[in-house]
Amino acid sequence: MSRKRIDLRDVAALAGVSLGSASRAINGVENVSTETRERVQRAIDLLGYRPSHAARALRSRLSKTIGCMLSEATNPLYARLFQAMEARLRAEGYVLLLATGLNDADRELENLRLFAERGMDGMILTPGNERDRRILDFLDASDIPAVILDRDIETKKDVVMFNHVPAVKRITRELLDLGHRRIALLVSHVDVRPNRRRIEAFKAAMREYGITSPNELVRLQTTSTTSTFDEVVGLLKGKEPPTAFIVQGTNTLLSLLNAVAAVGCRIPDDVSIISIGDPDFARTHVPPIAALRVSTDDIVERTVELLLKRIKGDRSMPPQRALVQFDFKPRQSCGPLRAQVAGSGL
Repeated sequence: MSRKRIDLRDVAALAGVSLGSASRAINGVENVSTETRERVQRAIDLLGYRPSHAARALRSRLSKTIGCMLSEATNPLYARLFQAMEARLRAEGYVLLLATGLNDADRELENLRLFAERGMDGMILTPGNERDRRILDFLDASDIPAVILDRDIETKKDVVMFNHVPAVKRITRELLDLGHRRIALLVSHVDVRPNRRRIEAFKAAMREYGITSPNELVRLQTTSTTSTFDEVVGLLKGKEPPTAFIVQGTNTLLSLLNAVAAVGCRIPDDVSIISIGDPDFARTHVPPIAALRVSTDDIVERTVELLLKRIKGDRSMPPQRALVQFDFKPRQSCGPLRAQVAGSGL
């Protein structure tokens, strides 16, 4: 004999309240007393009742789901952001669903269309194709509230930007003040705002000291760890090797550290290193790697606050822009340029 399916009427009967009161308590309507909420919750727990998500979405016209599209999930910052945003939105009653764009415009457009087709209440986006006309047109036409993270996109959506330029200038000057002049910058080859701003800031800081950085010291990296390893080994074995590196704190940093060890260089005696981003392994490395870091909590709070304001009805305000700052964590991976290194190479 099949077990009777528990529904809202059973909850209301056990709680001793009307069907309407039980429904309002479950859906979080404000004009419900604390006592009624507690009685309904006890009944739910005793009966093992699970409200129908689809039915609640139909009544409230909200799916209570947020679509999150990241350019990649392996980036340590993005991984931390997703975990923190998921927890923050769960506390507000929302489920955060992840999709990756992998810097492929067709895939990103497909993800955006899926978010729309599945009735997402909002979107959090870091597309890898800022200037793809199809993506821009979709965002302009979409009435789904969205917050775009750290991208130069011409859109009426809200944005949360990271303030790269002063941060990268600061760490470049840090190395210059230690005497380094052959400084290499390793960033991703993907043409998006963070990489453009990092290169811009690095070159500007070098010019302030009267130095024009050779093109061979600004290296655009693919996702291949082997490629980065070989490239760094080649630089360090060259006639004029770099004495310092500024590097993206992803697998690129790992490849750099492996390459430095492979050629027998010591950190910071032979090579100084600063990471853009502060992954866990940077802090536990021997010696610990100096890093630029951005507050995950700050990004999440600003992003979620903007998105929930839009979802809850404040859609008439003009597009909002929030700016998140980096801070520098000096550690033992930076040291002054040694005279013998400056004069004779590694």
